[in-house]
Amino acid sequence: MRISVIRKAHFNAAHRLFRADWSMEQNNAVFGLCNNPNFHGHNYNLEVKITGEVDPETGYVIDLKIVKDLIDEEVLERFDHRNLNLDVTDFANLIPTAEHVAYVIYNRLRVKIDAKYDLHIKLFETERNIVEYPA
Repeated sequence: MRISVIRKAHFNAAHRLFRADWSMEQNNAVFGLCNNPNFHGHNYNLEVKITGEVDPETGYVIDLKIVKDLIDEEVLERFDHRNLNLDVTDFANLIPTAEHVAYVIYNRLRVKIDAKYDLHIKLFETERNIVEYPA
């Protein structure tokens, strides 16, 4: 029996969407208010979905305490109350769009979670802006 379990988390982070190799005019045209040189913040909501077989001995797909601890270590400790552009090395060469944030979270967790499980990330940058990885 394959079932999915989901752990939710929340973090706050600031970022700026821009490319240093573009002019301010081009950055403003593409990124608009998100190109604010003084940054801006979001209250991100995260859903980490893990799909796998139910263990007949425990009744779990995976112990959600393990998932909670991985999210705390790999996401919250690195991203919460941080400036993604300045404080998080994962974004040294990536624009910290919601798409890239979801991708980075996926990759940080994927190496820590057994390959027998499917992993899916859903990131709410706002109530209306949501990304999923993989699609």
